[in-house]
Amino acid sequence: MIQLRKFKQLVIWALLGLFTTWIVSCSTGNVSTSTKNIQFWTMQLQPQFTEYFNKLIADFESQNPGTKVKWVDVPWAAMENKILTAVSAKTPPDVVNLNPDFASQLAGRNAWLNLDEKVSNEVRSSYLPNIWKASTLNGKSFGVPWYLTTRLTIYNTELLKQAGINKIPTTYAELAQVAQQIKDKTGKYAFFVTFVPQDSGEVLESFVQMGATLVDTEGKAAFNSPQGKAAFQYWVDMYKKGLLPKESLTQGHRHAIDLYQSGETAFLASGPEFLKSIATNAPTIAQASAIAPQLTGDTGKKNVAVMNIVVPRESKQPDAAVKFALFVTNDQNQLAFAKAANVLPSTKKALADQYFQDVPATATTIEKARVISAKQLQQAEILTPTLKDFNKLQKAVYENLQAAMLGEKTVDKAVEDAAQQWNQR
Repeated sequence: MIQLRKFKQLVIWALLGLFTTWIVSCSTGNVSTSTKNIQFWTMQLQPQFTEYFNKLIADFESQNPGTKVKWVDVPWAAMENKILTAVSAKTPPDVVNLNPDFASQLAGRNAWLNLDEKVSNEVRSSYLPNIWKASTLNGKSFGVPWYLTTRLTIYNTELLKQAGINKIPTTYAELAQVAQQIKDKTGKYAFFVTFVPQDSGEVLESFVQMGATLVDTEGKAAFNSPQGKAAFQYWVDMYKKGLLPKESLTQGHRHAIDLYQSGETAFLASGPEFLKSIATNAPTIAQASAIAPQLTGDTGKKNVAVMNIVVPRESKQPDAAVKFALFVTNDQNQLAFAKAANVLPSTKKALADQYFQDVPATATTIEKARVISAKQLQQAEILTPTLKDFNKLQKAVYENLQAAMLGEKTVDKAVEDAAQQWNQR
């Protein structure tokens, strides 16, 4: 009898154990399926900002229980191919750090979520309006602005002293005069700018600064105008007079930094974020470096470069992805990242912080650059149009400009061919 009772107890306990295991496994299964996993891609921000992003992600996850963020940092040169492949295969990440020029190409293929349907007007109004506009195409918002840079003129005081130059040029016209003096007195170049179609859009921006319009309201070429021809002529003359390095036709913007750091050029048109790398790589050059506002043309226009965040349409967690994108770019986090990376924020409140307003009398070059950049941002704008095939516009202009620089075409013919190439794309 006792043995039978013990047997029944064992059976009951065994059944209870199985039942408990079933409940635990079911509840565990429910937790795993309800967890929202989002993948976040950035461009070349590791390892310098690993600590910043680890904390950012931890803060977001603690404020949003049940949401997990996986951060993947992609090398700058690999991002375009990697995101193109992922979007084409319909396996994109949920949140991606890009720039509007490239993002707009995929926006034209309907790759990104329409954020006008996800972001309230109140939230949108916290960002600088001109900067938000940079991530719109055909009246639809495809990205959230993140960090910004405005170009500065970084210059080598020792090299200018050798050339007998006391006044820093403020326009491209003045730069041409100074470039000749530097070449004559030192044998070196004033600056380097690239005409490689896949690289910097600085030359196209200079067209706008010189008064040219790149495309009209219908998207047709508008640079075949007196102002556009004058801009073509300017760069052709600079090259033919030997005032630009020959590798301007083959090397990208990275070469501009290398030449400046080696003391071969007097000016570097770049963002203040490069001052730290110059100090690390070329301390002697850094010690001789000073800064001035961005070069411009007769229009006085100044550029701003924008990095944004997009959410792919194929994201499995669109609401969580948008929430994270807005968290990354809110006032508090933008200010923190701007301080860490020596860039500018794209929200009004963060930009109004005292950090961007004043510097002490003993300020370093980097600190002075921060304030000059922030002040420039008040007048800065996106100088090139947001087009789904912007890369084709740049290619048409740069390739024909190169042909004129090499004497293969006249300036008039180069302008005409570039316009025709763009219009018949």
